[in-house]
Amino acid sequence: MRRYDARDIVLIVDDSPDTLSVLTDAIEDAGMTVLVAREGEHALAIVEKVTPDVILMDAVMPGTDGFATCRRLKQSKALAHVPVIFMTGLSDTEHIIEGLEAGGVDYITKPIVPGELLARIRVHRANARMAHSARTALDAFGRFLLAASLTGRVLWCTPQASKLLGTAFKDFDTEDYLLPADVQVWLHQCAAADAASMPDSIDLTADRAPTKLRLVYVGAIGPDENLLRLIDGEQVDEQTVLKQKLLVTEREAEVLLWIARGKSNRDIAEILSLSPRTVNKHLEQIYAKLGVENRTSAAALAMRTIGLR
Repeated sequence: MRRYDARDIVLIVDDSPDTLSVLTDAIEDAGMTVLVAREGEHALAIVEKVTPDVILMDAVMPGTDGFATCRRLKQSKALAHVPVIFMTGLSDTEHIIEGLEAGGVDYITKPIVPGELLARIRVHRANARMAHSARTALDAFGRFLLAASLTGRVLWCTPQASKLLGTAFKDFDTEDYLLPADVQVWLHQCAAADAASMPDSIDLTADRAPTKLRLVYVGAIGPDENLLRLIDGEQVDEQTVLKQKLLVTEREAEVLLWIARGKSNRDIAEILSLSPRTVNKHLEQIYAKLGVENRTSAAALAMRTIGLR
């Protein structure tokens, strides 16, 4: 049997003793740690103290059902990345859709086959870790990035962006912060089919003068999840320097900056939510524009341009 990392924690939320027994045995035999909640409120209490790697959620339970529990879990930015796999005896499309819309990443029908469940846990755990690693890389290099829905709700942001927004807006530390109305309109325009004709940035009017901020639209990275870059109007960031001095596009400047940081094509693809093939195409354009033949020369030129040592 494939062994898992003993540090992996799986939270099972189910009111059936028989199901809990079968799943606990299978998951512990695979080498993972199991936490158990018999109903939704208990699960919500557990995640306040421990963050699991995967959550197995029964769809139908007394009290707070699995759908409502999942929606409440996903409201927490600290738990938004944790994959939730629904377990249900209901096979009709309506309940499957409800589980996915509540924030679940997958579903499995009862009676559950342990081998199939373990395989799904492995896949979703790996995907979640990949996304988390990309986010960590963004944070580590001081990137001022955030993601927002088309309604302007901030879904997540790097610590640097959070700090800058907190300086500009007195109520930014609240959950589900909404960007101003003009930014919401701009987001819809950027995501529309004619986005090429729209400006790729917009001023962000702050509550607290004299902070001047600007948002740059990077692109859609998921269903109703749009990646934005935050720029302090009083300073010019490294990516903007590369764009202006080397005459490359916004995305090319971003790829070039990560090359200068020593990242591989695969790492860049994960960080920017691109395919490796797309990264390669950007590199070809970068080499042509800079008049260089390889990534080493491109990185060296980028480092000289932004003054890195």
